[in-house]
Amino acid sequence: MQLPWLRALKRTFVDDDGAIIVEFAIVMPIMLLLLAVTIEASRIMWSYQSVIAGVRDAGRYMARVTPTDICISGGSVAGLTTTLKDIVSKDIGGNALFPTSITVNSVTPSFSCVSGTYRISPAPVGQVSANVSIQFPMGSFFALFGSNISTVTTDVADSSRIFGQ
Repeated sequence: MQLPWLRALKRTFVDDDGAIIVEFAIVMPIMLLLLAVTIEASRIMWSYQSVIAGVRDAGRYMARVTPTDICISGGSVAGLTTTLKDIVSKDIGGNALFPTSITVNSVTPSFSCVSGTYRISPAPVGQVSANVSIQFPMGSFFALFGSNISTVTTDVADSSRIFGQ
C-alpha cells in the first residue's frame, strides 16, 4: 500500500497539464525578438532603398542642370545643395518621404573632371552623397536582450555624367 503523500508526489511528476504554458513562456521572448528583428530589418531595407532612389534622382537632376562646360569655365555645384536635399527627402508634392525616425542629415553635391576619349575632354562627372540616420523604434526592446543599437548612420552616393542644359 502506498502512502497518500507518495501518491500525490507521483501524480505531480506524471501530470503535464501546465507544460504547454511553460514551454510558451520559454519560447515567447525568442519569438518576440525574431519579430522585432524582422520588422526593423524590413524598415531599414525600405528606407535604404528609398534613399538610394532619392540620391539617384538627385544625381540625375544635377546632371541636367549643371553646365556641360563646367570643367573648362569653372564653377560650383554647391548652390544645388538645398534642392538636392529636397529631392532626396521629399516626394514630388513636397511632403516628407520618410517617417520621423529617418533623418537625412546632409546632401553634398560635387563634381570631378575626368580626362579620356569622350566627346568633351575633360568630361564632368557629378556625384551626390547623402548622410542618413535611421533610429530604431524598437531599440528599447533590443536593450532587453543586451544590445544598445538605437541608431544607424550611413552614407549613400551616386555618380552620373553631367550632360548640361
